[in-house]
Amino acid sequence: MAAAWFNRLADPAKARAVAAGTQPAEHVHPVVVEAMKEAGIDLSAARPQLLTSQVLSEASHLITMGCGEQCPVAPPGVRRSDWELEDPKGGPIERVRPIRDEIERRVATFVRENGLAAVR
Repeated sequence: MAAAWFNRLADPAKARAVAAGTQPAEHVHPVVVEAMKEAGIDLSAARPQLLTSQVLSEASHLITMGCGEQCPVAPPGVRRSDWELEDPKGGPIERVRPIRDEIERRVATFVRENGLAAVR
């Protein structure tokens, strides 16, 4: 969800987000797809990918979401933040919507604070 929000809100000439995880699922959870579709973002074709050293080497920021001790180590020069958020996987849509909205709020703040906002 965070990468999708980022790519919607940020100027693509300045930055793009890539979603990757330390233990990616085979597909985006259907309720997450539904919640994002309600917000006008279609994740039905999105495929989770593994967070590799190659992905990290191309990053300027690494934002993890509550991975605790399993969080990857960011390489030198990559700024890292961990956002403690409830995992929406397996939850009902009523629980996923507030998580989606909180992620949107945090991403919008990040984009604004880092001067990455798209001109609208």
